[in-house]
Formats: sequence, C-alpha cells, structure tokens
Amino acid sequence: MQEALQLISSPQGWVLYFTCAVLIGMSKTGIQNIGTLTVPLFALLFGAKYSTGIVLILLCFADLTAVLYYRKAFLWSEVKKLLPLAVVGLIVGLLLGNVIDDTAFKITMGISIIAGIIVMLWLERLSVEKQNLIVENKWYAPFFGFILGFSTMIGNAAGPALSVYMLSKKLDKITFAATSAWFIMILNFTKVPLQAFVWHNLSWSGFYLNLMAVPFILLGGFIGIKIVKVIPEKTFRYLIMTLVTISAILLIVL
Repeated sequence: MQEALQLISSPQGWVLYFTCAVLIGMSKTGIQNIGTLTVPLFALLFGAKYSTGIVLILLCFADLTAVLYYRKAFLWSEVKKLLPLAVVGLIVGLLLGNVIDDTAFKITMGISIIAGIIVMLWLERLSVEKQNLIVENKWYAPFFGFILGFSTMIGNAAGPALSVYMLSKKLDKITFAATSAWFIMILNFTKVPLQAFVWHNLSWSGFYLNLMAVPFILLGGFIGIKIVKVIPEKTFRYLIMTLVTISAILLIVL
C-alpha cells in the first residue's frame, strides 16, 4: 500500500487522478469519449507506457460497473463483427509496444486518436446514401475491429474509433453506450494477461492505487447515467465529436 501512495507525489496529482477516475466512470455509462481526455493526463502523471498498465485495471473496474447497468441493452451482433480482427489488432499493438520507447509510444497514442477523428470527419461529410453503402460493406467492421484492438493496446485509446463505428451504425444513445461498454470490457480483460506477462507494466501497487479510485468511478458512472438520459440525440453526437478532438489535442500538447 505504501508503494501505491508513492506513485503520485503531489496533492495536485491526486486531484488529477481522482478527477480522471470520475471521467472514466462517466465515459463507461454514457458520455463516450470523455474518458479519452484522461489518456494524455495519465501519460503526464505516470509516463505513456507505464500509465496503460495503471489505467487498465481502473478501466476494468469501470467496465464492470457499466455492463452491470447495461446488461440487456447491448447488441451482441455488433460485438461479434468487431472481435476477430480486434484480437489481431491487440497482438500487433502488443508486439509494437514491446520494441518502441516511451516517446514513440506517446506519439503512436496520438496518431491512433487522430486517425479516429479523420475517419469521423470524413464520414460526416458523405451523404447518407454513401455512408450506408460504406457501413454495410463486408470490410467495414473488420477494419474497425483491427483499429480498435490496436488503439486500445496502444494507450487505451480506442474511444475515438469506437465512437466513429457506433455513430455510423446510427445507434440510439443507450444502445451506443451499452454496446461500446461490453465490447471494450472484453478487450480490456483480454489485455490484462498480455500486459502483465509481456509488457510487465501491471503491479500490485497500481492495483491498490486503483482500489482507492473505485468510489470516484462509481460517482462518475452515476453522473454519466443521469446525463445520458436527458441529453438530446443530436447534442450527444456533437458532444462525442468535440471530446474526441480535445483529447487528441491534449495528447499532442502535453
């Protein structure tokens, strides 16, 4: 426990850490991508690659909260389309992350987020007919599956690309949040042994630190549930796109 307390060295760091836990809770229960804002902040606190290990367990706690709440609203058909190539993306990200330094790792995290933004903006400019034609193509789900697997392995940064995919499927906000939560939970729990035994960036001190954040995750989850119930669908879409852009800018600047 003493080692866990030493992971954060200042009062400002603790405030930032617990604030990030609230944002992660909110992202899991409705405000998708607000959690992506924590990617550059955690990298600032702990270092890019090491932060992925600390954040992973935190995300797993938050995932459990989300899927318990959304246990009936998700679309398993969409999860199945994404999973096969997502596993391939996980492996590619695992191998790449094992051979690059922390600076290159951070840059790769930023590129993953920016790629999601570019695809999102591109799809938004197309007509509804062209969007539907692309979305229904056989390569569409596998392509996104790979990107999601890779980006979640490199910095837990799958949020932007996942939002692009779910928004393009024209899901309502509840199904959007539920399906995203279940898919990401499967990936995150798959990553635990990979990061523990290949990257060696999981530790008991990080686990104990995450336990301290559980109340803040639950608080964020409660806030997210309340917000997603009252926010209009169109506002929800614009909010998602804005948060994606902000998270990418923060990662590059910080």
